[in-house]
Amino acid sequence: MVKICCIGAGYVGGPTMAVIALKCPKVEVVVVDISVPRITAWNSDTLPIYEPGLDDVVKQCRGKNLFFSTDVEKHVAEADIIFVSVNTPTKTRGLGAGKAADLTYWESAARMIADVSKSDKIVVEKSTVPVKTAEAIEKILTHNSKGINYQILSNPEFLAEGTAIQDLFHPDRVLIGGRETPGGQKAIQALKSVYAEWVPEDRIITTNLWSAELSKLAANAFLAQRISSVNAMSALCEATGADVAEVSHAIGKDSRIGPKFLNASVGFGGSCFQKDILNLVYICECNGLPEVATYWKQVIKVNDYQKTRFVNRVVASMFNTVSGKKIAVLGFAFKKDTGDTRETPAIDVCKGLLGDNARLSIYDPQVNEDQMQRDLTMNKFDWDHPIHLQPMSPTSVKQVSMVWDAYTAAKDAHGICILTEWDEFKTLDFQKIFDNMQKPAFVFDGRNIVDADKLREIGFIVYSIGKPLDPWLKDMPAVA
Repeated sequence: MVKICCIGAGYVGGPTMAVIALKCPKVEVVVVDISVPRITAWNSDTLPIYEPGLDDVVKQCRGKNLFFSTDVEKHVAEADIIFVSVNTPTKTRGLGAGKAADLTYWESAARMIADVSKSDKIVVEKSTVPVKTAEAIEKILTHNSKGINYQILSNPEFLAEGTAIQDLFHPDRVLIGGRETPGGQKAIQALKSVYAEWVPEDRIITTNLWSAELSKLAANAFLAQRISSVNAMSALCEATGADVAEVSHAIGKDSRIGPKFLNASVGFGGSCFQKDILNLVYICECNGLPEVATYWKQVIKVNDYQKTRFVNRVVASMFNTVSGKKIAVLGFAFKKDTGDTRETPAIDVCKGLLGDNARLSIYDPQVNEDQMQRDLTMNKFDWDHPIHLQPMSPTSVKQVSMVWDAYTAAKDAHGICILTEWDEFKTLDFQKIFDNMQKPAFVFDGRNIVDADKLREIGFIVYSIGKPLDPWLKDMPAVA
């Protein structure tokens, strides 16, 4: 029986291994992590991450050919194929601070593999890593090999949170990069045979190591670039009276462009986009390509601008101050159908409003208060370290309260900011909400999910990103 071990029981490792176990009943899959609470949660009825469909998959396999354990060394030693899915945070100090990936956790995983291995291993990069990481890992393993043969493969994930299980069941492509040597090619075939149990062969792409590593960064950079492009257009639409939804629809009909990732919003978030682009910027700078680095930096710059612009709209609309005013924040996760808050635009929007002394009442169906407080008080990039290395008890922000439904959040509020596109926000009783708010009552739709005309009929003053401005907003001060 082939034995697979995955180091790291997070958003990538957990769902990916669960689906491999489901689709490959003859393979034993063990997910290991040093975090006892996380492994305990994976073995319970309340999984540590929310992902539609994940519960069912885990329940079908757990205890049969899918196991979750803290006994890292035992399972690594026994495995034939080791997936490494550990954190690769952005460095906060030293060489490349603010851009380069911190490979501390990757290196310690590689050294541990070398220490405990007694048989040949295929080591698979599953975390998003900078180009040439495989080479570094290879050096660590071969210099500590004790006669054991290691083959390094790059198998980047292309999951979208909220649809991860469907993405794993029906992937656009599975990418496997390896060495162009007989051993490397044999390792590629071994991993390919696992995926081939359910993925059509023409969707399994094999490349060299560097192409696979760079393809992951490039894919995220291109997706983020589309979002920043349409968000840049949204600012122009507001200035001219155009409607960004109509513009997006028109350009999306061009088959060369396509309709996906063209929804204007308050900005992109998630664990990968910003981190991967910063990584790309650093690689470009290290390779003497400053113009290319500047190009990709601009994608992040526009994303930051969009969040700042949104906060400025809120403050400017409400007589240029939100000091002491209650603002309801609907949605804190970076997108719907996930509880993930990493790099969510809500953090910067909330911090911007708090900077003007607003009082925030936040509701998100999947994010708890501890996580919100942690996100609002943590230093940038700290979120990407393992939980046991993050600040244990963050100081709470007094002006922030978390509530358990949208109506409580909006009661006596001066304004509502919609920051996540949860489906339930589309069907709220806005008449009821309006009746219980301070007047004038404002809605700032950062995801363009409400019917602005209907809300205006009720009496709301509405701001929708990239849409023709409410007459009220036209009279307010110019927005930076």
